[in-house]
Amino acid sequence: MHVTICRTEHFNAAHRLHNPAWDAEQNQRVFGKCNNPNYHGHNYNLTVRLTGAIDPETGYVYDLKHLSDLIKREVLDRYDHRNLNLDTEEFRSLNPTAENIAVIIWQRLRLHLAADLALSVTLYETDRNFVEYHG
Repeated sequence: MHVTICRTEHFNAAHRLHNPAWDAEQNQRVFGKCNNPNYHGHNYNLTVRLTGAIDPETGYVYDLKHLSDLIKREVLDRYDHRNLNLDTEEFRSLNPTAENIAVIIWQRLRLHLAADLALSVTLYETDRNFVEYHG
C-alpha cells in the first residue's frame, strides 16, 4: 500500500527570462514582459509530494516536520526574496523558467530522500500557470 503525502510552501522571487544567444528582438518576441531588463517577480506556490509505503512502526510515509525542514533549507532559504538570475548559482547560466525552477527544486530535494520514495514537485508561478516535475 502506497500513500502520497504533500507539503505546500510559498516563496517570492524575481527573475528575468532571457537567452543571451539571442538578440533583444528575439528575446522580446519569445519572452515578452518576462524579459524586462529590470526583472519582475512572482509569488510562487510549491507543493512537494512524496509517495511511499507507510512505516508500520511510525504510521508515516515520511515525517511531515522533516519534509517542512528540508523544503525550508533547500528551497525557501535559498530562493525566497532573491533575484534568481543574480543571487543564485544555479540560475546564473540557466534560464529561470518555471520548468527549470521545478527541476532544480526536485534535484535539490531528491538528494536528501530515500530512493524508495517517489518525489513530485508542482510549482505555481501564478494561480493559473503551473508546472509539475516527477523526475
